Amino acid sequence: MSKKHTIKPFKKILVANRSEIAIRVLRAISELNIRTVAIYTYEDRYALHRYKADESYKIGRNDEPLKPYLDIERIINLAKSVGVDAIHPGYGFLSENVEFARRCREEGIVFIGPSPETMEKLGDKVAAKKLAKAAKVPLIEGGKNAAKTAKAGLAEAKKIGFPVVVKAAAGGGGRGMRVVHKEADFIGLFEEASSEAEKSFNDGTVFIEKFIEEPKHIEVQLLGDHYGHLVHLYERDCSVQRRFQKVVEVAPCLTIKQETKDKLYEYALRLGREAGYYCAGTVEFLVDKNENIYFIEVNPRIQVEHTITEEITDIDIVRSQILISMGHPLSAPGIYIDNQESIQINGCSIQCRITTEDPENDFTPDYGTLTAYRSAAGFGIRLDAGSAYAGATISPFFDSMLVKVTGHGRKIEGVAKRLHRALREFRIRGVKTNIGFLLNLLQHPQFISGNATVNFITDHPELFNIPARRDRGTKLLKYIGNVIVNGNPDVKFVDPNRTFRPATARSYEANMDFPKGSKQLLTDLGPEKFAQKIKKTRAIQYTDTTFRDAHQSLLATRMRTLDLMRVAKSFAKYHGGDLFSMEVWGGATFDVAMRFLKEDPWERLRLLREAIPNTLLQMLLRGSNAVGYTAYPDNLVEKFVVEAAKTGIDVFRIFDSLNWLKAMETSIKTVRKETDSLAEVSICYTGDITNPERTKFNLQYYLDLARSIEDAGAHILAIKDMAGLLKPKAATLLIKELKKAIDLPIHLHTHDTAGIQSGTLLAAVDAGVDIIDVALASMSG
Repeated sequence: MSKKHTIKPFKKILVANRSEIAIRVLRAISELNIRTVAIYTYEDRYALHRYKADESYKIGRNDEPLKPYLDIERIINLAKSVGVDAIHPGYGFLSENVEFARRCREEGIVFIGPSPETMEKLGDKVAAKKLAKAAKVPLIEGGKNAAKTAKAGLAEAKKIGFPVVVKAAAGGGGRGMRVVHKEADFIGLFEEASSEAEKSFNDGTVFIEKFIEEPKHIEVQLLGDHYGHLVHLYERDCSVQRRFQKVVEVAPCLTIKQETKDKLYEYALRLGREAGYYCAGTVEFLVDKNENIYFIEVNPRIQVEHTITEEITDIDIVRSQILISMGHPLSAPGIYIDNQESIQINGCSIQCRITTEDPENDFTPDYGTLTAYRSAAGFGIRLDAGSAYAGATISPFFDSMLVKVTGHGRKIEGVAKRLHRALREFRIRGVKTNIGFLLNLLQHPQFISGNATVNFITDHPELFNIPARRDRGTKLLKYIGNVIVNGNPDVKFVDPNRTFRPATARSYEANMDFPKGSKQLLTDLGPEKFAQKIKKTRAIQYTDTTFRDAHQSLLATRMRTLDLMRVAKSFAKYHGGDLFSMEVWGGATFDVAMRFLKEDPWERLRLLREAIPNTLLQMLLRGSNAVGYTAYPDNLVEKFVVEAAKTGIDVFRIFDSLNWLKAMETSIKTVRKETDSLAEVSICYTGDITNPERTKFNLQYYLDLARSIEDAGAHILAIKDMAGLLKPKAATLLIKELKKAIDLPIHLHTHDTAGIQSGTLLAAVDAGVDIIDVALASMSG
């Protein structure tokens, strides 16, 4: 190394910033084996950047969340007291503050950035334009002088011609910036921009310049040392913006011509040399549709989007800043830049900024606690995060950026897909984020083609068509936590001494076939012939009600789909050919599944149909009430019946609690005309037909009703004894007389309310009943 290179090693560096950029800089310092110092305010007391440093110090009062990060004297006094050699300002806050850089030099502390004189020339937007003009870099009309008042600004705007843009003279990042399209809006927007600039940079000075319609926003990264060596690290396309703030950045730009790029590099280097620039900086331009170039500003600091340049050039810009500030030339070990030709582009890179903002509500920042946080990883993905972890508090006092996700690859199409996958891996709960918006953006053809301009987001409202997320994991976690702490509200008492035998389903070989059963018979014969075959068959047929009425009656319908599915396929493989049907749906199951079990009843039916392909699946349908508790329009009942049949129902047991046939007619007709299923229409039994004194619901009443049901088109007649009132003698009398009166199979359903229903079933069998309802032993009798 030449003697002219004066190297001053640093022993301790303070990072005058917070969150993501502070962590990024602290890591680079640590890689150089230099001791690190962080600062934080009371609001940031749990922020991760303070824990990444070897030393960290609180600055400011407890009621000052933001202001201490802008307090030059307090930061410098702290740096002196703890023996700091250099200060890295990051971006934002004091990074472009000339006074801060000057005070560091006065106190013998190295400011990691350009000199105060260079910052004065370039950091102030008005001064930078004067320098650009001297360097013969093309400019946007206007911006020659700062507008001290709204009235002076309006005069300048009229001179330039609307539309104009009002911009902060100090700082960047879109803050203190407003586009004004007409004179009437100027005063209000001028004052907004000035006020925002004052809050962000402690300087409310603004200037006015011509607004260029639909340009691309291209910036060139510069890196220079103290010995006159200045290089560019190519360009970044930062056109995807919202309110002048960059959202997604790409390097390199995919669409502008190489000739235009070469001009951009030359203009950027020309400006840098004119200013005697060293360290890292960015020169920003607008490029219109005709590829005319307009200088905007120079940012004499590290940029948020520096990551994509690092990815395509393999140059660590932050480490280079530190080494340059020690006095190392660009060619030194750790920087490894011998000349411009030694810097090559490798592939393509995209950076997305995940923010805690609500895109569907005009990107309103959201605040609160991160209840869950899971980040992405994988080949070609880089994460630069701030305080992102479960339990972290997102404060309203700071920028809403949570983490930067940078993807790298050979082509933009592959990088966009890689980033899309990475964003889908994130799980951020407790606050709203812009991830859904970013996912839409990464798939948009205009973005992938590289043709996005600064109006891209405004011109494409479809980017805001964000699908709703169900957030099942968080909901489940909250439920489990609540039950662990507060107990289950549905379980009033737990007896720890009671134990239950584990339920096991009979195992079967994976390739074991389902035996043919009633489902296949119905398919082969059709409903009419199937019903007649059942009527002619002497053997008693059985319907298993375990999956519906049995647990509805004894367990308040609380058996879950999960419970049913554990046994369904095994049962069907061993016993599916032995049954007439399995009652699996309808009645209260629909209501309870949604209201209490939080399940989809349609999904239950679909899964059971898949698991039990060989047995008729049966449901209970409340006529015009369907599966609800009120009368529904006919067209709704019709659609419901058709959809239920498509999903898996073969037998519709249709009933009306008052035996009002008219309420059942729509269902019967729909089953017959619109499906290949069976209409099993019910007589609801009450009273006692063997008692001559009970004349309202006598034998003749039921015989007349049965004939009407047959005339209405029923395939099967059901006797629905839901109160368990049918005595054995009554069953014998009723079934024998029904068989004389109608030509339909008879299906008996009864409950063991009085404890004699076994006798009723036996009497019914002797009388010639065709089908009876049964259930698993533990749920019957």
